[in-house]
Amino acid sequence: MRIHHLNCGSLTTIERVEGGDARHVVCHCLLIETDAGLVLVDSGLGTHDIARPGERLGADWVTYAGPVLDPAETALRQVRRLGHSPADVRHIVLTHAHNDHMGGLSDFPEATVHLHEAEHATLDPDNAQLAHGPRWSTYGDGGDEWFGFAGARPLPGPPPEIVVFPLGGHTPGHAGVAVDAGDRWLLHAGDTYFYHGEIDRPEPVTHPLMQLVQEGGETDRALRLDNVARLRELARTRGGEVEVFSAHDPWEFGRLSAVS
Repeated sequence: MRIHHLNCGSLTTIERVEGGDARHVVCHCLLIETDAGLVLVDSGLGTHDIARPGERLGADWVTYAGPVLDPAETALRQVRRLGHSPADVRHIVLTHAHNDHMGGLSDFPEATVHLHEAEHATLDPDNAQLAHGPRWSTYGDGGDEWFGFAGARPLPGPPPEIVVFPLGGHTPGHAGVAVDAGDRWLLHAGDTYFYHGEIDRPEPVTHPLMQLVQEGGETDRALRLDNVARLRELARTRGGEVEVFSAHDPWEFGRLSAVS
């Protein structure tokens, strides 16, 4: 398998808490080339979001998130630049169903979209991002243990090197998506945390602006913070085997995309 780290939507600019450079918040997605076709992990902002941001993303979200709305950053454009057809994207695995993670679904209408059943139950049938009628494949709890996290399972269709497991708190059916890259696992932790300082040191540091966004949207704070603590311990004790990253941290994305 070949794995590409994609930024599928630059958002507002933030500064590193410790000082230094400022960067755009990202929508960090994975594009995985497999023998069964392409697999996307999250889909970021799509071409229809760029064309109709108020309708598709919501005026309030556009105001505070400050999306750049660059068509070149959509997964569709990046898939094509890598020499693939949109029809080659056979599966999309969502960490959760917020608009900045599933806006690209309508650019790949033939793909099967994998989502935890608890998350699927929260979907708004009137959401313009879902008007094309995605091909849903839902899954529930149950599965094996993965580095101490319960309920890990492969999905029907994607290769078994891709597994999902519950990583709740940000939303009811939020999931972690782990990919066996050969030399290590890549763990897309979605929006469980927003800033690298939350997991890369013994005493966690949150980003003030991103923390406000997190607190405004989380559904179970205690569960989320427990999962953040478990991710921090995983990164501390098994960092040579598992690379943990979140959906929006631009410094994590910069480091990983530079070597992908």
